[in-house]
Parts: sequence; C-alpha cells; structure tokens
Amino acid sequence: MQKKSSKKQFEFVALMASLMSIVALTIDALLPAISHIGEAINSVDPTRNQMLITMIFLGLGVGQLFFGPLSDSYGRKPIVYTGFTIFALASVVCVNATSLEVMIVGRIFQGVGLSAPRTITISIIRDLYKGDYMAKIMSFVTAFFILIPVIAPAVGKAVLDNYNWQAIFYVQLLFAVIVSIWFWKRQEETLKPEFKIPFTRTVFIDGLKEFVKHKETVAFTLISGLITGAFLVYLSSAQHIFEDQFNLVEEFPYIFAGLAISIGSATFLNGTLVLRFGMRKLIFLSLCAFCSIGLLYVILFWGDANPSLPVLIAFLAAQFFCLGFIWGNSRSVAMEPIGHIAGVGAAINGFVATVVSIPIATLIGSYVDTTVLPLFIGLAVCGSLSLFIFMSIKKTRTAALA
Repeated sequence: MQKKSSKKQFEFVALMASLMSIVALTIDALLPAISHIGEAINSVDPTRNQMLITMIFLGLGVGQLFFGPLSDSYGRKPIVYTGFTIFALASVVCVNATSLEVMIVGRIFQGVGLSAPRTITISIIRDLYKGDYMAKIMSFVTAFFILIPVIAPAVGKAVLDNYNWQAIFYVQLLFAVIVSIWFWKRQEETLKPEFKIPFTRTVFIDGLKEFVKHKETVAFTLISGLITGAFLVYLSSAQHIFEDQFNLVEEFPYIFAGLAISIGSATFLNGTLVLRFGMRKLIFLSLCAFCSIGLLYVILFWGDANPSLPVLIAFLAAQFFCLGFIWGNSRSVAMEPIGHIAGVGAAINGFVATVVSIPIATLIGSYVDTTVLPLFIGLAVCGSLSLFIFMSIKKTRTAALA
C-alpha cells in the first residue's frame, strides 16, 4: 500500500473525484434543460425523454468492458485520454441532434467515453490502496464528487437562462479538458510494468472467470446494481417530479442540490467511520434503514396523491443519506479480492451493476407519471433484495470462517 503526504493525498482525492464527477456533470447539468431539448428535437413525452438520462448509463456499462481490460494491458493513463476523445466527439453529436434517437446515440457514446475515467479511477485507487483504507479513500473521493451534483443543475439552469441548451454541452467539454490536463500533468502511471497483462482475446473471459470465483465480489456487485437502479429512477424522473408534479421549475436546482448534500454528508461521515466499524457493518445497517424508509413511505401513502413537499424531501433525504454508506463500501468490498485484475475487475463490476440498474430504472421510471409512489416502491423492493443478498452472503462467509 502506497503512503502519501497529506498534501499529495488531498490532491489525489480531488483529482480522482474530478475524473468521476464529469459523469455527474454530464447527467445533472442537463436536468433543467430536458424539456427544452425535448421541444427542440420534437419529443414532448416526459417519460420518453427520461432516456436522455438513463441511456448514458448504458454507454458507461458497455464502455467499461473494453477500457478495463485495456488498462490492465497498456496502463491507466492512455485509456483515460482515449475516453475523453470519444466523449468530445459524442458531445458534438448531441449538440447537432435533431431527433430523440440521434440524441440518445450521442448520450450513449458520451457514456462510453466517460466510462474510461470512471472505471480507471477505481482501478487507480485499487492500485494504491486496499481493504478498509481503500473504502476510506473512496468515501472521501465520493464526498468531493458529490459537490458536482450539488451545483450541476444550478449551473445548467444558469447556462440555459443566459445562452441555450447546447451551451451546457460546451461547459461539460471545457470541464473535461481542464481535468484531463490536470490528470496528464499531476498523476503518474499507477500500473507497474511487471503487473501488465498481455492483451489477448481471452483477457476478459479469464477476468470473468476470476471475478465469479469470489462470491462476495459477485454479491456486492449485484447490491450496487440494485441500489443504483433504484436511485436512477429518482435521477431520471426528478425534473418531471419537481417541475411538473409540484410545479417548482425555479426551485428544482436547489431542491436537487439539497438532496445531493444528504448523500455527500453521509459519504464524508463514512470516511471517518469505516475504519472504526468496518465496511460490512455499515452496509448492513444502512440497508436496513434504506428498506425501512422505503416501506414506511409505501405504507403511509399507498393509493394517495403526493404528500406535501417537506414530507417528500424528508423521506428522500433519509433514503439518500443511507446511500452514502452503501455505494462506496459495496464497491470496495467487491474489489477487495480482485486487486490483481483491478482494471478488468472494475469493468465487470461496473458493467454488471449497470446491466442490473438500467432495466430497473427504465421499468419503474415509466410509472412515475402523476405520483412518486412508484419511486418508493422501487426503492423498497431493491433495498429488500439487496438486504436478502447481503444476509445470504454473510451466512456463507460466516460458515467459511467457522
């Protein structure tokens, strides 16, 4: 495990967070503009326009399958540069799109490009850290990363009000250029030459065989997918919920920011608690709370219209606070046994989680029309399934240690 000075570690955390946060900026800054984009490309169905958010995750999932193994063979940095190049070309497609179908293609390839920095960030962290300390670093990276979802919708709305929706894509590109230059100048290659794996046609298959050998890795990857899928329902429908159902067009960016702070505060707190209590205990307690909150909402408001805005925000904030303890820890537990194949391992982890999450988000999101009840049903069901998987793998692990 590599030791760093406090100053260097702070810059490392900030840089890794910036690499990951381009994904958040690409998604969240566009939220206030979805209806405007829909009008420009002749797509007025808000449930169909949700694909402008969910389909980027398809690209993120697919791209990882290529970039992860390639990074194990050719190093982390060249793959990040390749991803940024694809992202830039896809952004041009989005700016010039004249239909929903073309825009979706552009969004998918934006996701493919961004899957490189997103996946390689995990690989770089795993190259340098492991165990609970890796979870601590991941928590601080995620806490920095959450700053972007906090401000992104407000930035998007400000750009939209003063320019047009196309300008949002130019802002994203500018941010990507700045981060890529920072990465080029300040981050050294973390994959040592002796650990490079020659690239062959079977490198992914070999990695997959190694991946499935570890039951905890598979289990916590599935948990990540289920929880992410439930959150994607909110992410893709947030604009519709607050602007259309609650008629809060001007207030939406600030509501979104406040809820993002809930995740960020929990993630930052996790960074200080994980070394004391361990990843698995924090995941278990958070999953229990996550399920309970979702079920409570369903019981209280089954068959009713939306509750008042403060009540809804309180429930969402509580759910998202739990997410801050689940996401980073689950990924760290999943990656712990596969550090020797960190690139392909992170790719498979991300791909499987995406394959699980997108159908969940698409299916449940289509029902979030006049009420948010389907969202909380999804949160409750996905949380319950995740808790079941956690308890099952806990029994297996306990039996193996006995």
